[in-house]
Amino acid sequence: MPKQVTVTEALDLQKQGHAYVDVRSTGEFAAGHPEGAINIPLLEPDPRTGQMQPNPEFLRHMQTTFAADAPLLIGCQVGGRSQRAAVMLKGLGYTDVANVRGGFGGLRDAMGRVVDPGWADSGLPVETGQPAGRSYADVVAKADGSS
Repeated sequence: MPKQVTVTEALDLQKQGHAYVDVRSTGEFAAGHPEGAINIPLLEPDPRTGQMQPNPEFLRHMQTTFAADAPLLIGCQVGGRSQRAAVMLKGLGYTDVANVRGGFGGLRDAMGRVVDPGWADSGLPVETGQPAGRSYADVVAKADGSS
C-alpha cells in the first residue's frame, strides 16, 4: 500500500523535491490546484455525455513523465482517486508514492465534519489555470513527442 500523508506533510515533501501529481480532471485542475502541481488525470469527462470515464493513457503518461523511483505525491479532490492512482503506480513498480489524504478540497464525513483537511482549506499555496509545462496538454505533447 502507498504511504499516506496529510496536505501539510505533502507541502513539506514538495519543498524537498517530491512532485505533486494532481489526478483530477483538467477542468478541476484549471479551477484551482496546489502550487507547482502537474496534471495527469485518472478520469476525464466523456465529451458526448459529460460522464467521468477512465483515462486510458494515465499509466503511459505517468511513465513518460516520471521515472519509477521519482518521489511522487498523488492528490485529487478528497483522496479517493489519488489512492486508486497510487495503488496502480505501486503495482507498476513505482517505489516512492504517497497518497495525499484530504486532497485539494478536504474529506468530510456524512455529517459534514472535516475528516482530513484539504489543501485549499488549509491555506496552502494555490494556483489556477493550466501552467506551462505542467498542464495535461503539455504532458500529452511531451509523451507523444510533439514538444
